[in-house]
Amino acid sequence: MDNSWATSWDAFGRDLHLDLAGPGGLRAGLIRALREAARTGRLAPGTRLPSSRTLAADLGIARNTVAEAYADLVAEGWLSARQGSGTRIADRTPPRPAPARRTPPSGRPAPRFDLTPGTPDVSAFPRAAWLAAARRALNAAPNDALGYGTPQGRPELRAVLADYLARVRGVRADPDRIVICAGFMQGLALVARALTAVAGGPAAPAVATEGYGLGLHRDVLARAGLRTVPLTVDALGARTAELASYDGVSAALLTPAHQFPTGVPLHPDRRAAALDWAVAHDGWILEDDYDGEFRYDRQPVGALQGLDPDRVVYLGTASKSLAPALRLAWLVLPDRLVDPVLAVKSGGEWQSGALDQLTLAEFLTGGGYDRHVRGSRQRYRRRRDRLVAALAEHAPHIEVSGIAAGLHAVLELPPGTEQSMIEAARWQGLALNGLHAFRDPAARTMPARDGLVVPYGRPPEHAFGGALEALLRALPPDPDATTV
Repeated sequence: MDNSWATSWDAFGRDLHLDLAGPGGLRAGLIRALREAARTGRLAPGTRLPSSRTLAADLGIARNTVAEAYADLVAEGWLSARQGSGTRIADRTPPRPAPARRTPPSGRPAPRFDLTPGTPDVSAFPRAAWLAAARRALNAAPNDALGYGTPQGRPELRAVLADYLARVRGVRADPDRIVICAGFMQGLALVARALTAVAGGPAAPAVATEGYGLGLHRDVLARAGLRTVPLTVDALGARTAELASYDGVSAALLTPAHQFPTGVPLHPDRRAAALDWAVAHDGWILEDDYDGEFRYDRQPVGALQGLDPDRVVYLGTASKSLAPALRLAWLVLPDRLVDPVLAVKSGGEWQSGALDQLTLAEFLTGGGYDRHVRGSRQRYRRRRDRLVAALAEHAPHIEVSGIAAGLHAVLELPPGTEQSMIEAARWQGLALNGLHAFRDPAARTMPARDGLVVPYGRPPEHAFGGALEALLRALPPDPDATTV
């Protein structure tokens, strides 16, 4: 094993801040400073101290003074010294009793399986392939990549994304129209603030959002000064014909490839109606393509942006395909919105790390991203098939919808039973959401649906079977079944 790094560390020593001021000589001041650092926890138990020679040189005092101070503190129990291990802060912490197991106030057992949507199976993150790509990217990185960066993002990633999105999602993009963001939420906030600035009128512009969707998205729009109005969602997706009936609406936030959470693609006629509205009213379509790559039964539905790049803002992310922790997302903007968005992002907004951007660019160029997505698609499809088969066998009275794509399914429930099913799932150790959790309270005229949103993509592979069994135990019996 190569220990050159350890030798180098010992040669240079370790920095340590000590204040020797106070009564007494240097030795007394050093003992007092080290004792106080250990007592208060500023130096944690196990922290290795500099050698007596190094610390003496740093403090400008005699080596014997340091050695004697160390010896006194070892005798007092504040420090420990072992051959080959150096001098360290001793562990004087008394053993702590084992923490009591938390019991929810309701008396229900704590969830064993978290089936709330929004996260993929992060245990399947391609660690080895990503690390190899990171090494190649770092070795090839220009020096300027280690600087502060630019609000638009690394040109290497923007160029590769333009090619990838055109090939896989049918997006028409020039690298100069792509902006790299620290996650989807930041991208949406940037666009919202840019739209507010572009509008410039006394009245707050409005954005139409789908009647079923994430409340967090509506909150982001509201914080940017935009009003939100709901579009009815049915079996064909959002009713985009309603856009023309709203006054002051300047944009519509849609999930055309796979409506969240109902799971249906936007019908072609409604896609066309949305674009026609945008052209006729000088409006914008904000396309959330959060899981457009995960379609199982036929080719993925192409991005709406490909039909009108001058009217559609495309928002994509690596959070579902790779992992949320990367904080990598992207905007493909119409020409007229590039400068307004960059003006907002230049005002101190958080930027994604340049090295992660270069790593993703290398991962895309080398084919690692394609291989990972294809493998994930096969894995998620197998889980979906297990879920559907288990329901067909054990709960044939439960209708399943929204399973052609994405990472979750919707289990349709009889009216008025959703909340009781969520409670039953909690007793089985499942954390689940129902459709009502994603319904816009302002969508008062939209017919209500009862259902469970079941993410089959989130649990790690070893836990999926247990989560599925717990779900089946929580489901209501078939009311039409006869007992003998």
